[in-house]
Formats: sequence, C-alpha cells, structure tokens
Amino acid sequence: MGISADKIRNIALIGHGGEGKTSLAEAMLFNMKAIDRLGKTTDGNTCMDFDPEEIAKKISISLAVANGMYNGYKFNIIDVPGFFDFEGEMIQALAVADVAVVVTGASGVLTVGTEKALDYCAENKIPAVIFVNGMDKENVNYDATVAAIREKYGSKVVSMWEPVLAGEKFGGYVNVAEMKAYDLDGKPTAVPAGMEGALKERRDALAEEAASQDEELMMKFLDGEELSAEEIEKGVQCGVNTLSLIPVFGGSATANKGITNFMDKIISAIPGPADCGECKADGPVVLRIFKTIVDPFVGRLNMFKVLSGTLKAGLTLTDVTKESDEKISAIYFLKGKKQEPADSVVAGDIGALAKLNNVTTGDTLREGGGEALPAIQMPTPVYSMAIYAAKKGDEDKIFSGLNRLMDEDISFTVTKNAETGEMLLSGIGETHLNILCKKLKNKFGCEAVLKEPRIAYRETIRKTAEAEGKHKKQSGGAGQFGQCSVRFEPGAEDGVYEFVDAVVGGAVPKQFIPAVDKGLREAIKEGVLAGYPMVNLKCTLFDGKYHPVDSKEIAFVTAAKLAYADGVAKASPVILEPIMKVEIVVPDNYMGDIMGDMNKRRGRILGTDQVNGKTVVQAEAPQGELCKYATDLRSMTQGRGKFTVTFERYEEVPPQAQEKIIKEAKEAKQD
Repeated sequence: MGISADKIRNIALIGHGGEGKTSLAEAMLFNMKAIDRLGKTTDGNTCMDFDPEEIAKKISISLAVANGMYNGYKFNIIDVPGFFDFEGEMIQALAVADVAVVVTGASGVLTVGTEKALDYCAENKIPAVIFVNGMDKENVNYDATVAAIREKYGSKVVSMWEPVLAGEKFGGYVNVAEMKAYDLDGKPTAVPAGMEGALKERRDALAEEAASQDEELMMKFLDGEELSAEEIEKGVQCGVNTLSLIPVFGGSATANKGITNFMDKIISAIPGPADCGECKADGPVVLRIFKTIVDPFVGRLNMFKVLSGTLKAGLTLTDVTKESDEKISAIYFLKGKKQEPADSVVAGDIGALAKLNNVTTGDTLREGGGEALPAIQMPTPVYSMAIYAAKKGDEDKIFSGLNRLMDEDISFTVTKNAETGEMLLSGIGETHLNILCKKLKNKFGCEAVLKEPRIAYRETIRKTAEAEGKHKKQSGGAGQFGQCSVRFEPGAEDGVYEFVDAVVGGAVPKQFIPAVDKGLREAIKEGVLAGYPMVNLKCTLFDGKYHPVDSKEIAFVTAAKLAYADGVAKASPVILEPIMKVEIVVPDNYMGDIMGDMNKRRGRILGTDQVNGKTVVQAEAPQGELCKYATDLRSMTQGRGKFTVTFERYEEVPPQAQEKIIKEAKEAKQD
C-alpha cells in the first residue's frame, strides 16, 4: 500500500466498559467499507470481538486491530477492553497509538473509566480526544457530560460539536468551528433558531483556545481577525499534539450517526505519526512489538508498529531485546481476526508478523542492531489465587496452557510459593483470573480450580524452657536408647535455627551429637501449634544419657524430636504472620473509607501524601487480611483506587486471630 506517515492515523479506543468502543470501531470500519455490515456486540458478530470468551460475555477482553481507508487516509483502529481487569491491554495499545479516543456515554457525569483513561494519558503524555457516544438514547445530556469532564480537567476540554435536538431526541449536530448544522446523515441543514447566540460564544471560546496553540494564529486572533474553520482545526491539532487541548466530539456508534463527521476531524484536527515526531521514513528499520496473539491457523502473530524505515519481506532484523536474529517472511495487515498479506509496511503504520521464533510482546526489532526501546510498563498483578487441576493428572496440561496464554497476555504471572508449595496465578482482578481459566478449558481442554492461597505463617517461642527427650525401644533383638536434655530459647543467630553443643563429661558421646542436631532440624519444619515452620529457635544440648550397646543415631534423632515437642510447648509458642506494606492511591474523598477498612483488617496507617492531585496512603496489614483487597478496593472507590503490596516482616498474631488459624490448620489436616 503506497502511503506515507502523514496519511496514517493510529487511534486507540479506550474508556469505561460498555460505552460503545467496539461499536464505534464497527461504525468507522463500515463507513470505510472495510466491512460490509454493521455488527453488534450483543449479537456476537463484530469485527473486533472474535474470541469465544468475548462473544460469550459480550465484552472485549483483548485489544484488536483493524484498518481501512477513508478519504485517502489509512486508519488503524485499536479497540481496547474497558473492564479494569484488562488494563494491560490499554497500556499495550497506547504504546503505539498516536492518539487515544476516550469513549464515554452522554450520562451527564464523568465516568470512572473516562477519568482513569484521561489520567493515564496525562501521566504518560499521550494525546487524547473524547467521543461522547449514545446520543440517540433516552435522557442523554451532552452539555452536562462535557461540563462534568471540564470541571475536573479545566478549559483544555473544548467542544468541537454540539447536538441538535428534535424534541427531546437527537436530531443532528452543529460543527462549532464551521458554525454549520448537519442532519443525522451528515447532510447540511439550517442552524436551529435560537442556537446562534450560544454557538457564537462557543466558537469564540474555541477559537481563542485554538489560537493560543500557534503563534501565527494568536497574532491574527489578537488583531481581531476571525479564524477560519481550517485555522481553528489546525490550532486544535497543535493543542492535541502538545497535550494542551482535549477536543470533544459526539454521535451514535450503533446508529452510525455523526461518525463520518468524527472521522473527518480525525483527519483534520487530530495528529498522526508524522506529527508526533516519533516515526522516521528514512533510516534503518525499527519495530516495536506491542501485542502477541495466537491464531489457530497461522500460529503466533506479533503485532508491531514501524518506527523507522520501511519493513519488507525477506529482511533480517535483530531482536535486540533477546539478542537473536529473525528473518521476516510473512507480513500482514489485520482486520480483526482476518489477516491481509502485505509486501511492505512504512514508518508510522501498524501490521503483524508470523513465523518468528522467539519474539514476544515488548521486544524491539532493529535492522543492524542497536538499543532496545523502553519496556512497556505493565500493571503489577495484585490479585493472586492458588491454582489446581480439577482432574488429577492434568497439572502439566494446566501449566503448559498457562505458558501458552502468556504469549498473548503478559499482565499475569504464575509463580510457586516456596513455603506453601502452591502454584499462584496472579493478575489484575478476579475476572482476569476467571477468564484465564475459561481459556484453559476452551483452548487446551483442561479445567483449573482457583482457591484462596495458603498464608506462609510461621511459629516461634517467647520464653526459655528445658525439656528431656527419651527414646527407649526394647522388643527383641538390638534395642534403641537415646536421651537428651535441651534448652529452647528465642534468638537464633541466623533468625531461623541455631544449635549449641554444651554437653560436658561425655553425657552424650560426640558421635551422637550431630544426630540430636539432625532431629531438631527435622522437627522445626513443623511447629507445635498449627504445624507451620518454627523460626528464631536457639537449641542448646546440655545433658543426656546413652547406652554403650543400644544407643544409635536414630535413637538420638527421635529423642531430640520428643524434647522439641515438649520443650517448645512449654516455651510460650506463638504464630507469626507476614505483614505487608500497602501503598494505596485514591481520590481524597475516599480517605475515610480506606482508613476505616484498613482498621477492620488489623492494619495500621503509617502516613499519607499528596501526589498528582490524589492521596497516597502508606499502611501495613497482615497478608491474610488482604487476599481479596483488589476486589474490595475497587468496590469502595468505584474503580478509582489502586494499590501495591510488598512484604515487610513477620509479626506475632493476636490471640483471637491465632485461635482461628490453629482451627483452620487442623481442619485442613483432616481434609
């Protein structure tokens, strides 16, 4: 396709779930004649939602890419899931999009998804525009929606579009820059009587904001000259590119009304790869791999954006991330699940590669080698569950399947807890993990079960106690005899276990002292309260007895274990729990809820701080009280809160909580 970067528009559709991102993509593709009918998410027949789980749940769970031509421009549309558990998909899409289109309903409020999307764009310096969708629905309010967004983000939010109501229903729109009205089919019509005054005020305000983005336009504006519609759009484009303006458009995606107008403005008022200064037509080829999908027919497909040069089949590139060479053979442009073969891809364009050996999401491919591009910073997994095979013997299939799924989704991890022995599946939320389990069943025929992970409790003692362990066995043949006296006290040199030989006079012969040490080392693997590992235990062997014939190593190993069971039980044993440091970022108005909830979890607030207009709460809480915190925080803050957790130390469990842990441990052993 002979096209240059200035004729390409790469847009990512992001925002709250259920606001019509996939429907907007569908309408745009239909208008470009890239698809021959308008699909619906409710019918499961859209171009972008083709995964079986997406069709079943009627939501997007993975980003999808489709392209088409409109008025001589190539549009690469990246449709992004809106559900918060799939935040990683948004981050991957925005790593290559030139502009984020934040899709919101005309509900009259600033939705959580819109807020999070705009905040992410601001923090990561990504140009953004807003599309107010669903204007044909009942009880919509475009002006109130824009006002609610402007209340938080200020005058940088500028309306390029005003609805015309026919009674109480959407009847058309006015292009503010042009001061011209259009009907629902985009045909020119008269500006309704009574709107002229308000529209003039809005155009003047828009012209002033647009002029402030360009020195030449500002001089003209200050001289009292009226800016043309083209000049206003030029100023808006500059403002979007420099992050100082967020233009607002509107329409109805499902009815395909106002969409061609929006597409026209994507061309005239929204920057492309040539405007962003990132892509170079000349020079060696540089690719960023931003997403990998596994196609049942083609195999693995690596989606990429060309940042420099022109990619052609037959070229050998170096994966500088993995330090390996890859020969480019099969190149495609994507249209949802369909692949269109391509001979070449120019700088600024997006495509997909097949038949690469080791390339994965985030890799940089360069012609002639060089440095890797900065890594795509994925969200830290905050929700973990222990994963088991529902059917015994399917364990290998489960973990092999998860490894395959990691090709597509790099936002989850699978790790083994060294202390509990459980395999932990960690992701962004409950829905994220449930979807992964559904994919395991549908793609690999193996069923997984998720359980709350066991907490790695430990046990220790608070006092010093002495105990004698005596093992005597006489039942015909050679006997066994070993007796040892051991002092147990807190304070092991390494914080776990320390053995001291304080025997005098040969009460325990030298050859049996290592057996006492061995027996104690084996014994501390299980505490006396709930069977958790014993830590910080200093054991001093100070006396004992032996038999010249019957004493053997095994007898002293057993005697040491008996001394341990008796002595530790008398030394005021307690359970220790892992204490986690929690950093929670929330809007100010949720502070009371966060602190009250943290107190219920036996947590401690360490302090608060203000960062980028949000409150950062530093706290500590027991790990056992944080298992479902990702879900609970989302519920408390309507999805506006986020948090990270790191291990801090072990602490003694309060008596009431200790009784519960002991009871649960006993019940688990019985099972």
